[in-house]
Amino acid sequence: MMNTKAHDLIMTGNRLELTEALKDFIREKTERLFRHDSRIIRIRVELGMELNREHQRIFTARGILEIDGPVMVVCEKSENAYAAIEFMVRKLDRQIRQRHRRRRYKRVHPHGIDLPASLPKAQANGRTRGTKNPLMVA
Repeated sequence: MMNTKAHDLIMTGNRLELTEALKDFIREKTERLFRHDSRIIRIRVELGMELNREHQRIFTARGILEIDGPVMVVCEKSENAYAAIEFMVRKLDRQIRQRHRRRRYKRVHPHGIDLPASLPKAQANGRTRGTKNPLMVA
């Protein structure tokens, strides 16, 4: 079942102008994430550029995926902006699949909880030992 609503995708550029080609590439790659999980609330992609010591450009793609539960944050660096975006989307995709696997495993394999405190024993009828019901006549 394909979701008909428009996906909430926020794209920002730090120290660089996002061209239409970059925006289209980000939309195309993040569409895969929306297909994998329909409960995604929002994806924020921040693309930044820095200069290293050799005055080469280093692009940083940061993806923030808001979903029910903990927020997923991924950061990737590369000398190519498109490669940084591709690696960032792959990491987010891998995290979504791992999250889904863990949730499914916990659903199929429940475990008991050990409480550190000792609890009083109760009888089968719900009363503790030594107490008598005043309404019962012996």
